[in-house]
Amino acid sequence: MALTATSLKLVAGAGTGNVFHYETADAPGTVAGSGYFNSVTDNLKQFDIILVAGTTGGTVTVDMLVVTSATGAATVTCTNGT
Repeated sequence: MALTATSLKLVAGAGTGNVFHYETADAPGTVAGSGYFNSVTDNLKQFDIILVAGTTGGTVTVDMLVVTSATGAATVTCTNGT
């Protein structure tokens, strides 16, 4: 599946070290994959945290991602922070 931009919500921060919540049915490995968040690259910056809550095959998943790269025209990359 692809990112649902409206499911990415800012929950804390004011421009530095933002924390986002993202809800999805995508597998954790898919969400953490390079480029998954490309359509919202202007909203993210390096060291932002994305808390991912999901359901994959009926199993509830929780993951924390740290944005390692996010520049206007570049690929957004994340690393699993858990």
